[in-house]
Amino acid sequence: MRIIMTPSVLVALAAIGRSASAFASNSNTLPSTTTARRTFLTAAARRNSRSQQSSTAAFKKHARMAAVAAYNNNNGIHTSKYTMLRMSGGADDATDDTKAVPFTTWSFDAPCETMEFSPLHPATVQLADALVTDDADLVIVGVYAPPEKEDDDDDEEGTSTAVELTGAAKALDDELGGVLSEVLLEDKKYKAKAGAATAVTRVVTVGSDGAKKTTKFALVGLGAADKISDVSSGVASKIGTAIATACDSQKGVSTCTVVLPSSISLSDVSCSFYSKLYADNRYRTGDKIKTPAEDLTSVSIVLEDSEETSTSTIEEGVKLAKGVYLTKDIVNSPHNVLNSLSLASSAVKLAEESGGTIQTTILDKDECEKRGMGAFLGVARGSETEPKFIHMKYTPKSGEVKRKIGIVGKGLLFDTGGYNIKTAMMELMKFDCGGSAAVFGAARAIAALAPEGVEVHFCVAACENMISSKSYVPSDILTASNGKTIEVLNTDAEGRLTLADALVFADEELGCDKIVELSTLTGACMVALGKGVSGVFTKDDDLAKQIADASEATGDKSWRMPMPDEYNEQLESKIADIQNIGTRYGGAITAALFLQNFVSKDKPFAHVDIAGPVWDDGSGATGYGAKLVTELIVQESKQ
Repeated sequence: MRIIMTPSVLVALAAIGRSASAFASNSNTLPSTTTARRTFLTAAARRNSRSQQSSTAAFKKHARMAAVAAYNNNNGIHTSKYTMLRMSGGADDATDDTKAVPFTTWSFDAPCETMEFSPLHPATVQLADALVTDDADLVIVGVYAPPEKEDDDDDEEGTSTAVELTGAAKALDDELGGVLSEVLLEDKKYKAKAGAATAVTRVVTVGSDGAKKTTKFALVGLGAADKISDVSSGVASKIGTAIATACDSQKGVSTCTVVLPSSISLSDVSCSFYSKLYADNRYRTGDKIKTPAEDLTSVSIVLEDSEETSTSTIEEGVKLAKGVYLTKDIVNSPHNVLNSLSLASSAVKLAEESGGTIQTTILDKDECEKRGMGAFLGVARGSETEPKFIHMKYTPKSGEVKRKIGIVGKGLLFDTGGYNIKTAMMELMKFDCGGSAAVFGAARAIAALAPEGVEVHFCVAACENMISSKSYVPSDILTASNGKTIEVLNTDAEGRLTLADALVFADEELGCDKIVELSTLTGACMVALGKGVSGVFTKDDDLAKQIADASEATGDKSWRMPMPDEYNEQLESKIADIQNIGTRYGGAITAALFLQNFVSKDKPFAHVDIAGPVWDDGSGATGYGAKLVTELIVQESKQ
């Protein structure tokens, strides 16, 4: 290759020499990596060849780059070579310190090591002691559904009882001159079903100072009066969702006042309100960022026939909503962000924000090998990042523990199917970590709610199911940590292999009194129950009832499934203790039966297959499982 020494090249080389001399006397500001140092020298020389002023600006930019790198290193944050390169050779206008840095995932050489948490919607929810419509942009009033008639026929117009305004709704209607009554007259089919809202009506009022103000009014259905306090009816959650929807659809609403009966669960209202306003903007830029109810700053709830002003129950819902947010974040995260390293760092972050109630332990490959976790490590061999076994331990603040509960989640952060590669839905396989997402969300909520009397162990075996020269293949024999040998007939039945060692860990090493495991385990369960209901597999009737009660209380729908012993014959191997799949029929059942081999027979154990409800094709991650597990633990603490 010939190099022609043009005048511009000579100028550039001279600039490099000057920059190197300057850097030699300021070595403490140099980047720590050779690549970053070389990149910076080159970028500085390019700018110096233009003007001395640019050289000064480049030096300032370099100092900022070094400071950022030092801060990241001191705080355990990975700074990729790509990030260093971009910072060192960025915009020529070095004075623009506020310019947004585009999202980076990983560099060519290094995987992403952190995952960002989405912030809760900034609007506040509080109780108000009186209804003051002058201060609100939007007023929502709850109304009960009319009593049902035995001969009521929805197909015959006019035969249903009309909705009646009572209590605060009636008083407000009188004050407004019958505006709310007009709303009902215009919509005769409105039956005030739980969470159903009417159209918004605008009313212009004149204040004492003569200023005009437009206030929007709407009615929201409370359902039947006798079901308003029944948590299994899900009324409160539906109302919270309706409030959020109204605040989002009515642009320009800054303040909202809601009138509700005192018997309603404010915790469920606030949780569903914030959950509805979740927006994942971590990977969006500029005008692509979406903010639901972007103008909303506060929601004031007025309880009829009550002088309650404590916000403790509202705060409980907020704490639960933060757990739901994290569950959604994990499921939504793409694989180039979420891997075993970034999930493990998220577990550390949970411990840091828990105030000491959660202790996080990360077992690396060597620690897993010492424990004989051959099933987990067999799957993990094909991963880009090393496997991480995550153990988060919740201890009540009092230190008093009556029972130990194990919550295990499947942590397959991406599932290609391995050498039995998937032929469909590959782009959705980031949601195969839905079980671990539910575990993390519940851990965050439990740490904030701080239930007493129960110690909770959250366990996740984190890895990917990928294809490489090291990946396991069909016909391999893996040995789990309890000594059982497993013949691999299909590498796409990998989740149960990683869960096997996680269950043994919770059972034998931790000594949990009962274990509940959640996983996106089988498509067969989706075929059986659809995409809105999880399948519960357990032979313990008491545990089955606990899960059913928690399901009704939270709205995370589930259904108990059969576990016939004769299906175990499908798992018999010709050369090992057990094989990892059965026949094409009853796949969800045989998967559950497989897992039972890794928990003591006399220990209450439940497998919850959440493959269906963890994902919605329209909105993405649903947050399923976080509320279910949290409620289950709260129930345990009250026993």
